[in-house]
Amino acid sequence: MEEVEIKHSGSEDLVCQQQNETCKSEKKAGGSHSQQSGGPCMLKQELNEAEATELVEKGFMEYGCSHYRRRCRIRAPCCGEIFDCRHCHNEAKNNINVDLKLRHDIPRHQISQVICSLCGTEQEVQQVCINCGVCMGKYFCETCKFFDDDTSKRQYHCDSCGICRIGGRENFFHCYKCGCCYSILLKNSHPCVEGAMHHDCPVCFEFLFESRYDVTVLPCGHTIHTDCFKEMRDHFQYACPLCSKSVCDMSKVWERFDEEIAATPMPEPYQNKMVSILCNDCGTKSEVQFHVLARKCPNCKSYNTRQTRG
Repeated sequence: MEEVEIKHSGSEDLVCQQQNETCKSEKKAGGSHSQQSGGPCMLKQELNEAEATELVEKGFMEYGCSHYRRRCRIRAPCCGEIFDCRHCHNEAKNNINVDLKLRHDIPRHQISQVICSLCGTEQEVQQVCINCGVCMGKYFCETCKFFDDDTSKRQYHCDSCGICRIGGRENFFHCYKCGCCYSILLKNSHPCVEGAMHHDCPVCFEFLFESRYDVTVLPCGHTIHTDCFKEMRDHFQYACPLCSKSVCDMSKVWERFDEEIAATPMPEPYQNKMVSILCNDCGTKSEVQFHVLARKCPNCKSYNTRQTRG
């Protein structure tokens, strides 16, 4: 009867007790007991580790929102309401249906309370739930108060940016003049523009520095969402929305302009008309012969010019 009760309270304890007695007998006989032979402490440790692993993985990738897979929700320090993530908060609180005076973004670094999605326990920001012991995010950044179960994004925290980035630390570098992380491929080739990422996308007006979407650095150094840049080109817009410089090699296009202008002479009253132009590509000011189609920069041969006088 006593043996049954011991097994019911924990069969691994009985095994450990029996193996301890075996170890003692071996020691008295002058034998040695190796860890590989399955010692009691090692067996119990393996069982505990297996249980801990199962608990940490419980609910993995089953909770979250359209922005992040995570096993917790956040309480917004600004309005006290509960949301799945900061993006869910910002989308709800900056909605067109919300009074303009009440619209706001969440102060992400001030988040101090999270709610476990599995047991509902509200607690201070930490990776493991204090009540059920589940891991609330496989990737966790204490500085950003950020949780994410989808580690395929290869998240990392940049101290200089002050926020978490994706893509793997080894693939990016921080440009201190531009004030942001760029692909390592641009380290020695990108033109620096002070605070290049600290403004809104010139197409969709989302703040680029904290954007979740890919960003492209234009030849002029200005930045834009990659998808917005593709859409811009699909609509035959090949100049930077901020400085008007060409965003790609336009030499073939300029050759076509040469052909069109040569085939379309201006009427006699305009043949000797001169106008002042400013080249958007090289910045040169000059006087050139007027043509209704375009005016060519004599310095860089670009037709990306604007008429300033005449």
